[in-house]
Amino acid sequence: MSDHEPARTLRITGRVLLGPDDVRDEVWAVGGRITHERPPGADDALTLTGWALPGLVDAHCHVGLDKHGPVDAATAEAQALTDRDAGALLVRDAGSPSDTRWIDDREDLPKIIRAGRHIARTRRYIRNYAHEIEPGDLVAHVAREARRGDGWVKLVGDWIDRDAGDLTACWPRGEVEAAIAEAHRLGARVTAHCFAEDSLRDLAEAGIDCVEHATGLTEDTVPLFAERGVAIVPTLVNIATFPGLAAGGEAKFPRWSAHMRRLHARRYDTVRAAYDAGIEVYVGTDAGGSLAHGLVAAEVAELVKAGIPPLEALSATTWGARRWLGRPVLEEGAPADLVLYDEDPRADVRVLAGPRRVVLNGRVIG
Repeated sequence: MSDHEPARTLRITGRVLLGPDDVRDEVWAVGGRITHERPPGADDALTLTGWALPGLVDAHCHVGLDKHGPVDAATAEAQALTDRDAGALLVRDAGSPSDTRWIDDREDLPKIIRAGRHIARTRRYIRNYAHEIEPGDLVAHVAREARRGDGWVKLVGDWIDRDAGDLTACWPRGEVEAAIAEAHRLGARVTAHCFAEDSLRDLAEAGIDCVEHATGLTEDTVPLFAERGVAIVPTLVNIATFPGLAAGGEAKFPRWSAHMRRLHARRYDTVRAAYDAGIEVYVGTDAGGSLAHGLVAAEVAELVKAGIPPLEALSATTWGARRWLGRPVLEEGAPADLVLYDEDPRADVRVLAGPRRVVLNGRVIG
């Protein structure tokens, strides 16, 4: 089927998980949209059977980016296809220097919610990734990326300070407050890359909406995040790389290396403490930098390993994540974006690693 042909009528049977406890025997896809009513011509529909979930969400992903910086369209397409085939049909692109708007015209590629390009302090982030600026320019750049993105802006909240030999906060409190206020005025939410402890209080008190990684949360800042409604996307499959990074930097930055090891050692305790305090936790892989795409199932399993109940970890990549991002699940009229599995993923989230069928915009993939 070409991208321009109308999607075929589908009947999805078995167990359709509209929500954690809302299970239906069937739904239909007509013209690429979900309906719960038997449509005309139903007898000619293609029937798919299994345990059906809304398309998975990877809420921290980078399409159009690799470890060196922006990539060409063919590489970006391959990244998006890998995510799609893993069941990730909605991606929040948490910072990319590439223009990937062309993906929006492709019925066979995941839907992307963009956060514009990273905004970082000069020489305080990965080369070729971010706008590298000084604090006086922060508000203007946030305004620009708020207009360029899809309702999100991405800051780099901390990074290694070579003079200090460790992670330190990148932005003064006043500039952070003004920048977040400007993003909110323009209708955008703000998130920030944060590994360490130092920047978290200022960001939360300044009204930030989300923090990526959040390995620096402590018993002092966990209650603050819960009180202020700051969500986190832990990216545990990325945090697993910390020991290797620490080993590579040991000779030049021993203090930073020791800090990274401590953050890694307590990563599961940090995530569980956040969840227990009522902080919203969502699934994100940080694919597209040094990590491969298609790791969404592995990240869900990591959240369970951290102590988040399986059903909550599943929601963090399905129903809950989609509500957080303002996108539909499998209600009447929603895009027919769903993934089918052979077994109940609520009973064992490892089932997510083996999608049986992927349906995107009512088209059966593969």
